[in-house]
Amino acid sequence: MNQKLFFTLVGASFALAAYAHYGTDMDLFKFITASLAVVFLAAWLGKATESVAHYAGDRIGGFLNATFGNAAELIIAFFLVKSGYFDMVKASITGSIIGNMLLVLGLSVLLGGLLYKEQKFNSLLAGHNASLMLLAVIALFVPAVFMQQLPVPKINTLSVVIAIILIVAYVLWLIFSMVTHKDFLSDIEPHDGEPSWSKGVSIIMLLVATFFVALVSEWLVHSVEVVTKAFGWSEIFVGAFVIAIIGNAAEHSAAILLAMKNRIGAAVEIAIGSSLQIALFVAPTLVLMSLFLGQPMNIVFSPFELAAIGTSAFIAISISRDGATNWFEGVLLLAVYIILGTAFFFV
Repeated sequence: MNQKLFFTLVGASFALAAYAHYGTDMDLFKFITASLAVVFLAAWLGKATESVAHYAGDRIGGFLNATFGNAAELIIAFFLVKSGYFDMVKASITGSIIGNMLLVLGLSVLLGGLLYKEQKFNSLLAGHNASLMLLAVIALFVPAVFMQQLPVPKINTLSVVIAIILIVAYVLWLIFSMVTHKDFLSDIEPHDGEPSWSKGVSIIMLLVATFFVALVSEWLVHSVEVVTKAFGWSEIFVGAFVIAIIGNAAEHSAAILLAMKNRIGAAVEIAIGSSLQIALFVAPTLVLMSLFLGQPMNIVFSPFELAAIGTSAFIAISISRDGATNWFEGVLLLAVYIILGTAFFFV
């Protein structure tokens, strides 16, 4: 698509969403226009990420996409924590983790596999990602197991300790994977064509697109709450699937486009990397932030949420650990996502 036409569509969709948000009281119209704007803004963010990845490499490009894609989620979750909506926050964290591992990775593997018989990426990286996923699952299961035995103050203290450990582990993982052992964990993948912009412009585009995605995502979440109540959906379903899918729109588009260009390593880095970042950094950060807000949030998740996260981690590890994917594995991931979505709908 011509760049001028593309940015005209992005600008028009954003202007329409802004008008709906500030100029009308029609919640359904707000929801539709904000959803449309997120689609175009996510495409812009994906285009900027791809351009940055051309200069910085797929690992750093994927990490940047996951980080900037999760920025909107962190901002929204911060305001939910501030308002005391802890169950909604935990549900959205759960939805983000399983959404990236099952929906984003599943669509990437399926659509990439339909174009290429088999796609390969670094198996060492896949193994380390699997170990980190297990760490995240263990960290979330332990507080839930001990919840019945400990009083609330001790549960909150345990949550803070686990949060600090997870953040330290994540920071050390970044040092390990991007500094000390980056040569072992890198992927050599085809880069078709030239980047859309220069290095400097690509970074500016990434920052600006992230800002607008965060802004419109917040509008969308506000409209989603009203619309979903009208449909009678449960809070856990809204948090785990509706808000999570919207919040991850940027990762969805970027990962799928990269997989369809036979760059499955970058797509996996976005999908799995984003799940790990949510579990090992975003969730613990929210726990620590809640202390400063005067409303301590523990890291105890419901049995439904733990079952969903554990199941997602199990199938994602099973499929990605060998460092090769095909379209049928994408079908398996999407099947598990639909099963979990149906179960959450009836909770």
